[in-house]
Amino acid sequence: MELKKDQYVLYKKLPLIRDGDTICYGDLNEKYILTLNILGKDDKENPNMIMVQICHANDRNKIVKGKQAFKKDLYEALDLGGIWLEQVIKDNK
Repeated sequence: MELKKDQYVLYKKLPLIRDGDTICYGDLNEKYILTLNILGKDDKENPNMIMVQICHANDRNKIVKGKQAFKKDLYEALDLGGIWLEQVIKDNK
């Protein structure tokens, strides 16, 4: 999938794309991506419950076993997921 520069921002040199309450992070040319699903927000609309998952890039419903967690902070979710993503991609090369 080819993305235009105005459709995403870069975080640690990888695309970060938000669509509503779902955030996808990673290179879509790789086999795996990180998906963050915002499940809850506080009274100021800040995310306070995020489901972190490593998914197959071509099928987001296909989750990598053992790579799912819940975090209360978006930055913690992205940091944990980023570590998992690097690990899974490295292990599958």
